[in-house]
Amino acid sequence: MTRFLVALVLGSFSICANAALLSRLSGQAYYDDVLDITWLTDANYAATSGYTGDNGHMNWHESAAWIEFLNSSNFLGVNQWRLPKVVDTGSPGCDGAYGGTDCGYNVEVTTGEMAHLFFSTLNNISAYDRNGTSTGCGNLTAPCLTNVGPFENLLADVYWYGQTYRTATDYAWEFHFRAGDQSARNATVNFHHAWPVMDGDIGAVPIPAAFWLFGSALGLLGWMKRRVNS
Repeated sequence: MTRFLVALVLGSFSICANAALLSRLSGQAYYDDVLDITWLTDANYAATSGYTGDNGHMNWHESAAWIEFLNSSNFLGVNQWRLPKVVDTGSPGCDGAYGGTDCGYNVEVTTGEMAHLFFSTLNNISAYDRNGTSTGCGNLTAPCLTNVGPFENLLADVYWYGQTYRTATDYAWEFHFRAGDQSARNATVNFHHAWPVMDGDIGAVPIPAAFWLFGSALGLLGWMKRRVNS
């Protein structure tokens, strides 16, 4: 019996350790328990909500303004939405390569939340391997984004990060879901997509008072039944 319980606990731990995307708000969002952030399920909500035309394309400044709009609207009960984060790990700027850096193909997944999602969580590949050899994907007819997971409207296109690019005026970081590369582009003249995320678990909220009232009512009914039967 003891061995069974230990195996059960270890098995449960293993399942939790391997889990990455957990449904929240009836599927409107997904909690990433590795990055400890919550992704909005609709990866092109700016378009589907009617906020902007052109299939959700916005420059970086417009994307930041849209995030502020969501926060001012307390969207899904949250006012802490943001664009995904990226970290410049080399000298300020794009340390471009075919692997293991913060910029280019097959980037180190700890440098960007979208890079981590693309490679580690969804198991997609870049247009080039670490030797610079083409993998056969990355174009319009064969994008490298072959697994979109539980997300809706996740496009094989470019998405903005929330951080600006420190070595060029008015540039911001981005991730290209078609080719699997991370770099930076002009924040004003380029128009890409914006994907809202928030820190932590959007589902980590106190149990509503109504639940406690419901539980108390059940307890009272049970007590009254026992009184009648006694």
